[in-house]
Amino acid sequence: MTSPLFQAVSRYAEAHAPAHQGGVVQTPIPGLSTVRATDPSGLLYAIARPRICLVLQGRKQVAMGPQTFGSTAGESLLITADVPTVSQITRASAVAPYLSMALELSLPVIADLSAQMGAVPGDDHAPVRVEPIDAEVADVALRLMRLLERPQAVPLLHASLVRELHYWLLAGRHGAAIRRLGWPGSHAQRVARAVAVLRTDFAQPLPVESLAALAGMSPSSFHQHFRAVTSLSPLQFQKQLRLIEARRLMLSEGASASRAAFAVGYESVSQFTREYGRLFGLPPVRDTQAAKGRARAAA
Repeated sequence: MTSPLFQAVSRYAEAHAPAHQGGVVQTPIPGLSTVRATDPSGLLYAIARPRICLVLQGRKQVAMGPQTFGSTAGESLLITADVPTVSQITRASAVAPYLSMALELSLPVIADLSAQMGAVPGDDHAPVRVEPIDAEVADVALRLMRLLERPQAVPLLHASLVRELHYWLLAGRHGAAIRRLGWPGSHAQRVARAVAVLRTDFAQPLPVESLAALAGMSPSSFHQHFRAVTSLSPLQFQKQLRLIEARRLMLSEGASASRAAFAVGYESVSQFTREYGRLFGLPPVRDTQAAKGRARAAA
């Protein structure tokens, strides 16, 4: 793929992507990132935020529960809810690196645009989907990348371009799936308030009753709608956030299993070890050793 967007993302990623962080670059535009990888990756566990990912070269695979989605050059991968995913770059090389850009979706922007567009919500609730990149989306994405080449203009102009990109997403093939995120008073929007607290304070005890009150629901209703939106119960959601952060601490910062466990809110290392093994397939020490071995082999 040799489109202007490909060239712009490639220039930026090559100039800024540090190999030790897997080629991921968080740009000065909030929520906008690029990825450049010269080797297939290991499995990446996350509770993904709603986002659009434009794949420009290579191939990426994302699994959510029993479903697996593959996206290749010229396709957009859309995630419309805070859902647990396991992703992996499956096609990348030094000659043809995996290359993509991604933008986190803004609920306030979606709500404002949806109200002004007068759109009727659709009934497509699948939280992950793959479609060809719309021409209008590619055009705005290119202008965002070119804006990054003029740092002094970024603070003044990025918000209008991000808003325009959201408009074209709402007006395009992803519109029905995205629009439900911005329905005023919708279950998705109310659950999102609780999700924001869980993401920030996951290491703290967070009673379901408090989260339900934040969402303006009864505990039973909150539990039902939280699972419908995220595919997890509130407790499972918090547990996965803790385990994912603990894994990051061990891999990126060299923390021991016990230090990582206590840092993310566990009081029992044995409980942490059991739950870690259920999620990642190996106990903490063996998993981190295997991940570091794969990294050394790829270097």
